Amino acid sequence: MIVDAAVYENGRRLDEPFDLARAAELSRRDNTFCWIGLFEPDESEFDDVRKYFDLHELAVEDAVEAHQRPKLERYGDTLLVVLKPAEYIDSEEVIHLGEILMFVADDFVVIVRHGRVSSLSRTRAALEADPGELAAGPGAVLLAVMDQVVDDYVDVLAGLDQDVQEVEYQVFTEKDVNPAERIYRLMRGVIAFHQATQPLVDPLDRLTRGRFEAVHPDLREYFRDVSDNLDRVVDRTDAYRDLLASILEANLTQVSIRQNEDMRKIAAWVAIAAVPTMLAGIWGMNFDIMPELNETWGYPAALALMAMVALVLYRLFKRSGWL
Repeated sequence: MIVDAAVYENGRRLDEPFDLARAAELSRRDNTFCWIGLFEPDESEFDDVRKYFDLHELAVEDAVEAHQRPKLERYGDTLLVVLKPAEYIDSEEVIHLGEILMFVADDFVVIVRHGRVSSLSRTRAALEADPGELAAGPGAVLLAVMDQVVDDYVDVLAGLDQDVQEVEYQVFTEKDVNPAERIYRLMRGVIAFHQATQPLVDPLDRLTRGRFEAVHPDLREYFRDVSDNLDRVVDRTDAYRDLLASILEANLTQVSIRQNEDMRKIAAWVAIAAVPTMLAGIWGMNFDIMPELNETWGYPAALALMAMVALVLYRLFKRSGWL
């Protein structure tokens, strides 16, 4: 469905009620373009937009079905840009991803959003508050949306940073805690985040270096700034992925060591208990040839021998670190 749509002339929003046919006509005028925002449209809802703005059928199929990787494709004079906005949910320690598909030409920009993560209302409001920036046309909208998405990536990293530090502290200081599940959850999030950010490096580089009719040449340096921010995001994401892998390996090593210590303790106690059990079993046979059966000191001596052997074994295991 269409969530917001307007025609802009010289960077200012026209007040007349929006109509697709009228918008397509007005956008052909100089310094005028149409901006349409849709949220999870089906094929029938998107059909009129495709018809009035002559969108390529393959690009429309991508927009309706979603589940695309970040990319930049060119269909005639129209660019298709796919972005993966992200949001970090600290209470769940998960990264939620959305999807934004942008059709950008010199006289229109059509934005299709999938997922609740990708609201662009604040971006439109900020641009409408600055007609001078919006006067640069659809390229300015593309720049603003990409800038917001990358800024949100920085917020995701801030949330990740805190939780990665916490799980690192757990592994190396809290000996009775096994945060393996938490580490795996964070690793899955980081891998998904990397898949959302790293493929965007090439499209931004192309927008910085290439020439596109929909992108004013003066905007290239601003795309370069967004590209630099994205590079830092990708580098930090790679660092978190490597750090979490190291933390997981250290945790598994500690768990293995603790298990070995537990096994040694169990083996030591079994060995200590085995000697009295063996001696008690022998004396329990009650053979007449055993002299202590007819002596008053027999059983006390047997119990003393068991205790002494158990004490000697305990001290030996204690000295060797098994107990």
